[in-house]
Order: sequence, then structure tokens, then C-alpha cells
Amino acid sequence: MNALGQARRPFVFLIDFDFKKPIVLEWEESQSQLLWQTPKHTNFKEQKPINQPFRWKVLPVHYGRYQKAFDLVQRHIHNGDSYLLNLTMPSGIETNLSLEDIFHQSHAPYKVMLNKKFVCFSPEIFVRIENDEISSYPMKGTIDANLENAASILMNDTKELAEHSTIVDLIRNDISMVADQVQVERFRYLDHIKSNRNELLQMSSKITGKLQPHYRKNLGDLMAKLLPAGSICGAPKKKTVEIIKAAENYDRGYYSGVFGVFDGKNLDSCVLIRYLEQQNEKLIFKSGGGITFQSDCQSEYEELVKKVYVPLA
Repeated sequence: MNALGQARRPFVFLIDFDFKKPIVLEWEESQSQLLWQTPKHTNFKEQKPINQPFRWKVLPVHYGRYQKAFDLVQRHIHNGDSYLLNLTMPSGIETNLSLEDIFHQSHAPYKVMLNKKFVCFSPEIFVRIENDEISSYPMKGTIDANLENAASILMNDTKELAEHSTIVDLIRNDISMVADQVQVERFRYLDHIKSNRNELLQMSSKITGKLQPHYRKNLGDLMAKLLPAGSICGAPKKKTVEIIKAAENYDRGYYSGVFGVFDGKNLDSCVLIRYLEQQNEKLIFKSGGGITFQSDCQSEYEELVKKVYVPLA
């Protein structure tokens, strides 16, 4: 990434949560392994909608397994080891569509499919770099958009406020490691997301900073300093990731990693959430949410299940 960035040669990158299987491909060669889309670029042609009913059955992770992980996380939080942790779990999916069908029929700002191994339709920007400015848009806080006064409820929820503020502070500190003049440009705004199952409101903020003019020759180092993404691990990062591995007891893989593109001048990237993976003959959807000392196990479990959707609307 450093070499390609310095040469201003366009490339795409895919980095898994554990940094075990990073992929960096020059722009033109990416199509052999990856199909992808960002708000400004894509490497595939759109296909016509499939004229057939869409079947989607969720087989959620067993509540007992989630509760055991949740209780472990709460013990660590009350011991002061972490003050925000993003707890995730795998859910089974039964559907009449293939991964490739779902990839082409879904609508999202960012879409990725790796060799028909997984698809991701992410609403969450990780970082963008344009004109020597870096920006990040942490997304934390979700509610059913169809609830009466949903926006007001979410914006006035003290637990969601604490969780969102913690992530904003974490990302601001992360950006400060690579940039100057860091500021929270927008604090807590809402995005409306439609899916095959429901409609959600999700809360985000915008954080910006100024990079040095020579940053392109250090693109790989810059990204490494920022990963893993704070919104999908928690704070403090190092200890929280240790707790995540003990509590979740499964391999996240590319889920909650990062995908991005460098077009020779600017960089755009997303967090790999809203993620469906092929495991042998089974389809697995990975989802989760942030846990604080104020969290309720049943509510967090229900939020995890609500996030198991495809944005087909």
C-alpha cells in the first residue's frame, strides 16, 4: 500500500479483523477476486432485478450462548477492563438466493463480494481521504424506524448517548495519531436504512483532520495505525479485543474488517458490517452491537437479530 500510494497507482484493499489475510490488488486486477462498489467507483455491471419472491429465514444464535458471552463482557466492564465492547455473534440464514444474487440485488453505499465466499453491504464509512483531509464517520446507535417518535427516543437514550460519545472520543484519538487539527465536525446525526425485514435509524458522527502532504507514501502505515476500527471493537482497544476473542469464541474473519479503494489521488473505505458468509453448505450472517455497563442483555440480543437483514428496498 505504501509503494502503490507513493506511485499513485490505483488499488483496492481488504483487511480482516485479525490481520491474518489482508489482500491488496491493483485496480484492474481486482475483478478476478473481488466485486466491489463505493459511492464513486465500481468494478462490475449492475444486473436486472430478479423477478421472484425473496425468502429469508433467520436462525439466530441461541440466547443462552449470547447471554453467557454478555455476562463475561459485563464482568470485565465492571472490573474496569473495558468501558465499551462490540459483542457479535453468527446467525444462520435460509434463503432461496445465492450469495451472488444477494450481492447484485442489494443496495448499499459499499458492497463487496470475495470469490463468492462472502458478501457485504455496508452503510458505515471507515475513513475517507480527500484533498489532504481525512474524515471518519463512526456509526453507533440503532432503533426501529417504525416506532413512534423513534428519532427522539434514540437521540434522548442515555445509554446510546454514552456509547456513541465513547466511540466518537476513541475515533478522534485514533485520527489524532495520523492527522493534525482534528475536530468533531458533526455530532450525532441519523441515517434511515430500509431492508427486506424492517427500517432502521442509525446514529453517526463526522470527525476530520488534516494530513501532511506526503501521506500517500505511508498509506499502509496510516491504515495500520487506525485498525481495527473502533466502532466494531471498543475501548480501550487492545484489552477490549482480548475480551472479544474470549467472549465470542468464533472467527470473525473479514467481518468487521475494512475494505477500501485508492484511485490514485483519494482514498475511500468502509467497515465490513452487514455481512453474509458462505461456510460449506451454510450461510452465516454476522452481527452485533455495543455493550456498556448500562446494557440490557435481552435488548442487545434483539438488536443483534434486527441487524440480520439485506438492504433490498
